[in-house]
Amino acid sequence: MTTIDSSHLVRMFNQVAAALDADKDRLCQLDGVIGDADHGIAMELGFSAVRDTLASLDVAGLDPTAVFNTAAKSFLNAVGASSGPLYATAFMRAGAAVKGKPALEEADMVAALQAMAKGIQDRGKAEIGEKTMIDAWVPAADAAGAAFAAGKPLAQVLEAAVVAANEGAEATKAMVAAKGRSARLGDRSIGHMDPGAASAVTVLEAMRQGLTEA
Repeated sequence: MTTIDSSHLVRMFNQVAAALDADKDRLCQLDGVIGDADHGIAMELGFSAVRDTLASLDVAGLDPTAVFNTAAKSFLNAVGASSGPLYATAFMRAGAAVKGKPALEEADMVAALQAMAKGIQDRGKAEIGEKTMIDAWVPAADAAGAAFAAGKPLAQVLEAAVVAANEGAEATKAMVAAKGRSARLGDRSIGHMDPGAASAVTVLEAMRQGLTEA
């Protein structure tokens, strides 16, 4: 049984910030084909702000909900693009899902992950098949839930989420964009991976590493 306290969550966010810094150029290139070419920059700015804010706090005095809520406010303050409200909502929902818990068990982390996906979907009003980050986040949350229900440990639960997210991101190449700026391209958006789905894979893999690797 894995127990996750606030220090583990801070390490997770640090890992995500590092991963987005390394991946921002690729994400901007993906976004340049069907968007504004700034998605990687926005994601890196958001998670760097989360990292820096958490680093300035006494983590020992924070419960997991406070960590998630701090992440939400920091991300939203740093990112004005569409990903700002989406990820801020994700973190607020995660915090609400684990409210009152001083530390998280595996079931709590799965619930937080599922709440993040639902928050992004609710805020973005997107459905599977519309070529958005939902095409990665929802399959990831579903896969995590299924793996946990099957008795898998957290490392395998998060690995299942990453695999499903990656498959979902790959599937966006065949889709016609229905949301955001890329929707104006119509059929010309076919053949290109959605940058939001691509960054979701990066985020989820970094979360997995931050929570399960020493």
